[in-house]
Amino acid sequence: MSGNITSTEQGGGPDRKTILGNTLRQRILTMQIAPGSVLDEISLSEEFGLSRPPVREAMRQLAGEGFIELEANRPARVTSMSYQSLRDFFLIAPMIYVAATRLAAEHAAKADIAGLRAIQDSFREAVHQNDVDGRVFQNDKFHLRIGEIANNAFLFPSLRRLLIDHARIGKIFYKPNNARMLEELHEASRQHDEIIDAIANHDADRAEALIRAHLDLSRRNMAMYAAPEGMPIATGV
Repeated sequence: MSGNITSTEQGGGPDRKTILGNTLRQRILTMQIAPGSVLDEISLSEEFGLSRPPVREAMRQLAGEGFIELEANRPARVTSMSYQSLRDFFLIAPMIYVAATRLAAEHAAKADIAGLRAIQDSFREAVHQNDVDGRVFQNDKFHLRIGEIANNAFLFPSLRRLLIDHARIGKIFYKPNNARMLEELHEASRQHDEIIDAIANHDADRAEALIRAHLDLSRRNMAMYAAPEGMPIATGV
């Protein structure tokens, strides 16, 4: 998988706890670990060469980001998903994504744009290579970076939580052999390029229009998956 992080990549790089956290994030986003799954501390300790206290510390950090759920006297679990999760996502996502993208357009510096273009290059390559997990992971990085550029302490946690379910929802509803869906993935990549241009030009109105169209594209793909062949697809949330 493109960009995969393993426990053996330790020399001169991140420490083992950081590698553990990054690997779990990627596995959760790409559905290698299913929603609601128990995370076994002992297995993770053995895989990453860590004692249990740093594993627990990494899990607390992931819980704070919304990746996992921690309850007293119960094992850690990957954050669950449900019909309510799907509904809540589509109700709130436009507000959060629009706010983040508009703020990014107002605050972006040249270095920020260069970073976005580098992520977009990786996303585009994953689309062309039909690397589903790589595409999901790079899309998450793209929108998360926009949230970082927006630089709003109240907005960023909500965006980060939305992105977790956006990645997982997209992975669930993706149909690799659907020609229309494949074409719309290329359209999503083109939209990324246009979003970057709008942010680079500090055009918040254009950036908002583009991110709304981008979200509508995702919603149509998911509705197309859910509706039986030939059934009209509702356009409302």
